[in-house]
Amino acid sequence: MNFMPRLAQGRLAQLLKTQKIVIILGSRQVGKTTLVQQVFRTRNVYFLNLDIEVDKQRFLAASKITPKAAIKSFGMPEVLVIDEAQGLIETGKIVKGWYDSAISTKIVLLGSSSLNILNQSTESLTGRNVKLFLTPLLFKEIISTQDWYSTAFSWNKIQRQFSEQVRTLLLETLVFGSYPEAVTTAQKPQYLTNLVSDFLLKDILNLGLVKDPGVIKRLLMLLAFQTGSEVSINELANNLNLSRVTVDRYIDLLEQTFVIFRLPAFSTNLRKEIAKNSKIYFWDTGIRNALLGELSVNPLRSDIGKLWENWVVSELAKENIQLELGKTLYFWRSRAGSEVDLIVKDGEKISAFEIKWLSHKKRGSKAFKDKYGVDVKIITSNFPIVSLAEKND
Repeated sequence: MNFMPRLAQGRLAQLLKTQKIVIILGSRQVGKTTLVQQVFRTRNVYFLNLDIEVDKQRFLAASKITPKAAIKSFGMPEVLVIDEAQGLIETGKIVKGWYDSAISTKIVLLGSSSLNILNQSTESLTGRNVKLFLTPLLFKEIISTQDWYSTAFSWNKIQRQFSEQVRTLLLETLVFGSYPEAVTTAQKPQYLTNLVSDFLLKDILNLGLVKDPGVIKRLLMLLAFQTGSEVSINELANNLNLSRVTVDRYIDLLEQTFVIFRLPAFSTNLRKEIAKNSKIYFWDTGIRNALLGELSVNPLRSDIGKLWENWVVSELAKENIQLELGKTLYFWRSRAGSEVDLIVKDGEKISAFEIKWLSHKKRGSKAFKDKYGVDVKIITSNFPIVSLAEKND
C-alpha cells in the first residue's frame, strides 16, 4: 500500500525536535508504523515490535545490560522505534533508564492502546515524553489522494466543482470508514470484517481484561445501534445482564483502545439542562457498520441520519485530537427537549451545530440561540468537508 500523506506529519516533525521520548498512540491498523517509516526513511532507524516474540526477548535482553551497551546491541541507531509498546508493562521503566542515561539515540514508542502505555509506562516517563494521537484518515486526507484533487483549489471550490466525486467518496467513507487500507483496498467488506474480528479487541483480550469476549462484542453492537443517542449505562447493564460498574469499565476499555469516544453534555445550568448522560460515537464509521453487518453504499439506508451524525462528530473529533487544537466538544439538550448535536467550546467562544443529512433550514435550535446568543449552524451532506481548524473557503 502506498503511503498516504498525513496532516500529523508536521506535528510529528515538531515533536521529534524536542529532547523527549515521542509516544505515538492510535488504534491498530491506523498507520502509525507506516507514518514513522515514511518520516524516518532517510535516517538510521532500528525497529522493535513487541508483538513479535523475538523482538520482545531482544528488548528484554538489552534491558539487562548498560544503556550504552543496549543501544550498541541495536547497531547505534539514530532512532529506536518500539512498536506495540503496550505489549510489555516494563517498557516505560526500561526506556526511562535509557533516557536518563542521556543516550544520543532518539526513542519513539508506538502504542495501539493507552491501557498500559499511559497508565504504567507513562508514569515512569512523566516529564520525559511528548505525545501524538494518530486517528483514522481525515476526509481531507482521503480527498488529497484522488486524481482530480489539486492544491490550487480551495476546499470550498473542490466541494462545488467536484461535487459528484466528493459525494461518491463521502458515501464510501461513511460506509467503509477511514482506516488507510479500508480506503485503498478493493476488498473493503472483507477487510473490515477481518479488522473487527482479528484486531479491534486484541489488546483488551490479550491483557485478560474481559472474561467473556462475547459480552464486550454484544456491548459494541448495542452501542452501534444507539449511535447519536444518549447512552443509559443502566439500560446497557440490564440488556447484558452485567453490573453497572462492569459496563462502565468495559466502555472505558473501549475508549482506551480507540474504538469509541464519549461526547459529554454541555451545560451552565444543571436545573434546566441535562448534563449527566453522554453520547457515544465510534472513531470510525466503518467499524460501526461492520459490527452491524450494514455495509450498503445506499444514501437511502434507514440509518443514514445516525451514520452522518457519527461521521461528522468523529471527523471533527479526529481533527481536534490529531492537530491538538485544544477545543472541547459537547452536545446540548434542555429539559424541555430542545437539542443541539454538537457544541464546540474554544476558550470562551462557543459554536453550535445541528447535523442533518439533508436540510433546507439555515439555522437550528432557537432555544439555544435564546439562551446563549449563539446561532446554531446546520451541517449537511451537501458540504461535507468540515473543519475546526480553518474555514473552507
